[in-house]
Amino acid sequence: MLMVVDVGNTNITVGFYENEILKNTFRMTTHHNRTSDELGRKLTDFMQLSNYSVDELEDVIISSVVPNIMHSFTNAVRRYLKKVPMIVSHELNCGIQVQTDNPLAVGADRIVDLAGCYHKYGGNAIVIDFGTATTFDYISQDGVFKYGVMTPGIAISANALFEKCAKLPEVEIQKPRSILATNTISSMQAGLVYGYIGQCEYIIAEMKKALQLESCQVIATGGLGRLIASNTQTIDIYDPDLTFTGLRYIYLLNKE
Repeated sequence: MLMVVDVGNTNITVGFYENEILKNTFRMTTHHNRTSDELGRKLTDFMQLSNYSVDELEDVIISSVVPNIMHSFTNAVRRYLKKVPMIVSHELNCGIQVQTDNPLAVGADRIVDLAGCYHKYGGNAIVIDFGTATTFDYISQDGVFKYGVMTPGIAISANALFEKCAKLPEVEIQKPRSILATNTISSMQAGLVYGYIGQCEYIIAEMKKALQLESCQVIATGGLGRLIASNTQTIDIYDPDLTFTGLRYIYLLNKE
């Protein structure tokens, strides 16, 4: 059994693979001040909920964009799970080529998503990850990543609205019945959701135009991606487990 872990700015997601089958997934909030004991207890709790013992664990692979938490996290894995985790970095074979101006500055989460997409769906694809930030990354037919766009995530946009406008309440991010809103809450929801759909459609169209593509796949993943993907025809596939797919693929390429 393989444990795959994605440490993001907002959440840490954990999955368990038995061979190629993703059996269970869990999510916890990212807190920078958690100790290795707290993290270790969380991980062992997830294993127990999945009816796994530490003896059944073959290995652990971690992708992280939060350096401050990694000392505690790796210690937790070593102490409680008795494994030395594989950490996604540019030193690993990730199955794709990163040819941006500064490959070392590319987040591990983006590399993992692109690797998962290339492995599962092939190249000539725009991969959108709706996380704390939203990223639009193009992977070529030959597995080359060179171009990407990054925007504030929809939750960041919503929080900025709540924090900077004193009289506006916090609202659930969901699509209202109509864009013709008749009250404050639905007005905010309409602006957030329809505005984000419009942003996504425009960025995708401009990327295709600049890349001179008649067509390409558009694959979405992450957080609120399901909400956006279900309300636009410009996204072909919503895959909530794309990051886990990429983590397992990278692990298999490097496990020897």
